Amino acid sequence: MAKKKKGKSKTTLKKKEEEFTYRGYTLAKLKKMKLDNLADLMCARQRRKIKRTFRAEEEKLLEEIKSGKEGIKTHLRDAIVLPSMVGTKIGIHDGKSFEYIEIKTEMIGHYLGELVLTRKKVAHGAAGVGATRSSKYVPLK
Repeated sequence: MAKKKKGKSKTTLKKKEEEFTYRGYTLAKLKKMKLDNLADLMCARQRRKIKRTFRAEEEKLLEEIKSGKEGIKTHLRDAIVLPSMVGTKIGIHDGKSFEYIEIKTEMIGHYLGELVLTRKKVAHGAAGVGATRSSKYVPLK
């Protein structure tokens, strides 16, 4: 009987970190793509919005992002995340304040409004005085 060698076997494969792809295209290729070609890769609603051109506010937001300006704030929750936005920090309005989000590659094709919730989780406390019949027997102090 043959003796087995102790130690690591040569067949152990290292898990390599996979590069992000959106519909088969890497981030570098997506950034080089024209907007019309990029729109063809997206879902129907996003494709329709891109093909009908952006509003003036959305154009201004894209120009601010391209200029490299820091601390960009926006109320445009219906703006689509494009590859040119990846890596920037954008303050998205949630109805009360601005939540700063760093745009990542997985967010391409989503709306900015999907990334920031407008409602907080409700945390119910104890019932107030007078809320129930039994609470009149509870001492106040």
